[in-house]
This record gives sequence, C-alpha cells and structure tokens, in this order.
Amino acid sequence: MTHKKFGPKGWTPDRIGSLTGKTYVITGANAGAGFEATRTLLSKGARVVMLNRSANKSNAAIATLKQEFGTGADVTFVQMDLAVLASVREAAAELLGQVAQIDALICNAAIAQVANQEITVDGFESQLGVNHFGHFLLCGLLFDRIEESSGRVVVVGSNAYKMGLKKIQFDDLNFDTKYTAWNSYAQSKLAQMMFAYELQRRVQAAGKSVQVQVCHLGASRTNLLKDTASRFNKVLWAILSRIVAQSAEKGACPEVMCATEGSLELETLYGPTKRSQTVGPIDACPLDDCALNRETAAKLWALSEEKTSLSWEP
Repeated sequence: MTHKKFGPKGWTPDRIGSLTGKTYVITGANAGAGFEATRTLLSKGARVVMLNRSANKSNAAIATLKQEFGTGADVTFVQMDLAVLASVREAAAELLGQVAQIDALICNAAIAQVANQEITVDGFESQLGVNHFGHFLLCGLLFDRIEESSGRVVVVGSNAYKMGLKKIQFDDLNFDTKYTAWNSYAQSKLAQMMFAYELQRRVQAAGKSVQVQVCHLGASRTNLLKDTASRFNKVLWAILSRIVAQSAEKGACPEVMCATEGSLELETLYGPTKRSQTVGPIDACPLDDCALNRETAAKLWALSEEKTSLSWEP
C-alpha cells in the first residue's frame, strides 16, 4: 500500500507560498501541461524560462501569459530542439548566460506514439532521442548551476514505462528489428525514469545539494499525440480523453509539486492516484521495480554519456 502524504484531496497548488526570486526552467512549455505549469509558477511570482522548439508558438504563449499576468510577468524562452544534441548544447549555453540560478529544471517536453520509426540527426529513435538523450544532455550541462542554486531536477515520466517491454533494448535501441510506436515510447519513458533515479542515487552519494524528483501526469488533455501518433490513435484518444482524462491544468500539478514542495521522498513516483493512476488526487503512486534496477541504470548512464559525448559525474 503506497503511503499517502497529502490527505484525501492530495497535493494542490494552494500549498505553494511566494516564489518571488526563484527561477524555473521548463522544456516544452508553450502548450499543454508545460504551459499550465508555467502559469501556476508565474501566478506565485516566479521567473520562468521556457525551452521550446517553436519560436512562433513560444511568442504566442508569452503574449497570452503577459495578457493574464501583466507585462511585468517574467517569462521568456530560449529556442531548443531536444531531437538535435547541437541545439541542446547551444540552448544550454544561452540559458547559462541569462540566468544566475536555476531553482528547478522541469523536463516536461516529450513526443509519443510516433507512428513510424523516425531517426534523429544524431542517430537515435526519435522518442528515445527527444525524451531521454536530449534531456540527459540538458540536465548534465545545467547541473552545476542547479547545484549552485540548491535546486531540483524534475523528470516527467509516464506510466507507459511499465506497460511496454519493461526493459532497455541495449541490443536494438532503435527498434530496427521490429518497430512499434508503443514499445519504443515505453522504452523512452522507462529510460527517463531510470536515469532520474540513478541521478538521485549519485547526487545522494556525492552529498550534492540537488533534489531529483519523478512524476507522471496521468491522462491529461494535452497535444502530446497531435503531431506524431497514427490517425487511429489520434481518433481513439480524442474519444477517450473526453471520458477518462483530466484537464492540462490538473495534469500539470505533479510537475509543479515536484518543483516546489518542501518534503518529498526518494525513489518515489508522484502523480494522480485514482482510476489506475490516470486522474484524481496527486500523491505517491505505486512504482514498478523495473524503474529501480541499478545495474541497468548504471549501464544506461554509461551509454547516455557515450551517445551524448558528455562525461558527467554529479
């Protein structure tokens, strides 16, 4: 039985005090849960820097936020494409030149259910490249600034991690032998979560002042499948989301909680707790052992360093 820390109503943004003077960096924040997380953080007085692929969508999102919170709302964006490691490096360098502190890096961006196998310019299956390798590199490049700020890394996982093959296919990372949209997506989210828990362990062992937290957003009405899923999956989700899903605003709560809440546990997954963890109060959720396999996580870390050309020991 998973211990519930926040009572029957779960965690809500009402628990957040003033965030004035704090800086939050969010990937994929021009729409969906990332946009709603930005709204919540701005409403508490924080500074938010969005790392987004589209300049046009980012400018439109910022205009909307400034209309809501006033022209003084401290929200900006740096252009970054997680599918291109060179873009991640450039964005990290630009960001470090702009911000003196990072109170939390929220790894929110993701692609899902890519209908046909796509390979990034760096040679990765697209979901693994965007969801894991891009974020791994970004976290490594920003880690020292996060540590200087006694900040946090928040990794947004998914319960898909335990619904696919429940392993990292080291012998066929790109699913060249048999590609399926579901198994490749599940692998990418498992990789993200294994990385996060391994980072937790390494930070703790090194005595560093960085928190690492992992969450999932449940079933939320976002545009996650808009550009990548097959027509069938898009239609299916359009129907199901009206029945089982919660709003993007509610979906953003777990990542905001992991970025701001004072006392959270290690090796824990936070998110909605009802209806097979798709909706409901936000709290600790059951965590499958496959996400905590230390041997596989260490192997994945070494592979990630090699694939991103980043030597990183927190």
